[in-house]
Amino acid sequence: MSANTFRRIQQTVHLRMRINGEDAEASFAPYKTLLEVLREDLGLTGTKHGCELGECGACAVLVDGKPVLSCLTLALECEDRSIETIEGLARGADLHPLQAAFADLGGAQCGYCTPGLLMTAKALLEAEPSPSRERIREAIAGVLCRCTGYQQVVESIERAAKELREEKR
Repeated sequence: MSANTFRRIQQTVHLRMRINGEDAEASFAPYKTLLEVLREDLGLTGTKHGCELGECGACAVLVDGKPVLSCLTLALECEDRSIETIEGLARGADLHPLQAAFADLGGAQCGYCTPGLLMTAKALLEAEPSPSRERIREAIAGVLCRCTGYQQVVESIERAAKELREEKR
């Protein structure tokens, strides 16, 4: 194979992933981040472009249940993995308890960081159904918010944790 042929082959890659519980495929340039593929190639724009340096957390999604910064993750790393975005958080027409609590208690102000906060909180509550306030603050420390001061965010996560525990009874 000539060098030119190899370059042409490498201009696009084809990838299979499971996004929000459904199989998805995409073709894209191999240098694209997961954030870019989600927004530009798959039309899932709920995940936000923030700093694109891994400092703000607005782009957090779950990969195999763990929060990752999609701006720092190459999409190629996600082949055959399960990805959850904010679009998959609701339960059909019903809000997830985290979304409802954020809306009810003012956990979302301008809303820009909210997808990252919600996805990070979801991972926390799946791993720790009864986290302390300190543990909640620690878990969301990587998601920067200029609007709320975090008090409403922490209270929202506490309420959602309580509701999720009650649902499991």
